[in-house]
Amino acid sequence: MKKIALLGSTGSIGTQTLDIVDHHPDLYRVVALSAGSRVDELVEQANKYRPALVSLATKELADRAAPHLPPGTRVAYGEQGLIEVAASTDADIVVTAIMGSRGLPATMAAIDAGKTIALANKETLVTAGHLVMKRAKERGVSILPVDSEHSAIFQCLNGERAQTVKTITLTASGGSFRDRTRDELASVTVEQALNHPNWSMGAKITIDSATMVNKGLEVIEAKWLYDVDYDQIKVLIHPESIIHSYVEFVDNSVVAQLGLPDMRVPIQYALTYPDRQPTPTEPLDLAAIGKLHFREMDYDRYPALRLAFQCGRLGQSAPTVYNAANEIAVSRFLNGEIAFLDIERILQEVVDRHQVCAVDYIDAIDEIDRWARSVAAKV
Repeated sequence: MKKIALLGSTGSIGTQTLDIVDHHPDLYRVVALSAGSRVDELVEQANKYRPALVSLATKELADRAAPHLPPGTRVAYGEQGLIEVAASTDADIVVTAIMGSRGLPATMAAIDAGKTIALANKETLVTAGHLVMKRAKERGVSILPVDSEHSAIFQCLNGERAQTVKTITLTASGGSFRDRTRDELASVTVEQALNHPNWSMGAKITIDSATMVNKGLEVIEAKWLYDVDYDQIKVLIHPESIIHSYVEFVDNSVVAQLGLPDMRVPIQYALTYPDRQPTPTEPLDLAAIGKLHFREMDYDRYPALRLAFQCGRLGQSAPTVYNAANEIAVSRFLNGEIAFLDIERILQEVVDRHQVCAVDYIDAIDEIDRWARSVAAKV
């Protein structure tokens, strides 16, 4: 039986991970859970799965939860609580499903503890891919991607030699506004932006899909996960989200991974790797779908994606700035402070103001991250 620690248990990825656990109670046992501020949901999960440890964002929230937890379940809080959930139990695999750069210290702690990482927190590799992958290699730790696109690439590369890879193509649905012109984006609302046509996801990642920042983060992730150059990474709009991504090899053969858009498939693959198990998902029926469509990526239509490539190529501190500025910009949009197109404007302004520098340790990344957030909150 595989023991699981789950960071972000009340979010979209977290709840779908627990759905997989429910369908395979003989395969998995939950030993630790963390949530942000959703006390009632975490308490309900704790009483159902009876983990050894749970964590919440603050001491106040932890104190609220404590009287309602089952016997034997300890409660922690804050960043240290996340680290404990990630590293202090006997978990075999840590699913990192929290959003944003908060996942980095906990992921590093889990690596140091020798845990297998099921990575859904893309910001960890965006901000510190060079440090994370180096540490994982030193510790002999596997990092298994949970994102549908990176799970697809991971599956396509199984058994292949790295030097035979010609290009990696990440597919993108195009997000909530894929059929709107830029002029039509000026007045879109938060509610409209959160209405993703294919996927059921959290608020931030849904907004990131609409701006194509999400794909930009995945581009930077791909560089670290698969040790490829940015010139080898392509992005293609595929509205149906059936082909989750594909790899072209030097002999011009193309290997793709297909399936209906359901995150439980890549989540479960990370949990069962290298094995496969039945999933509680619907099978793919290509005849019923009939047609698949594709569009060349328009980088003028999605300037945030072009900026991600630029920051990735610059390397060092540039991806950290890109990610941090975006987190603040998206938060401001969701709070009604700025318009949708201001997200791209803020990203560009913060990146333009930054002098790229080396970030060879976590404290340096934290410093750059704070600077970018401060600027993004004001411009």
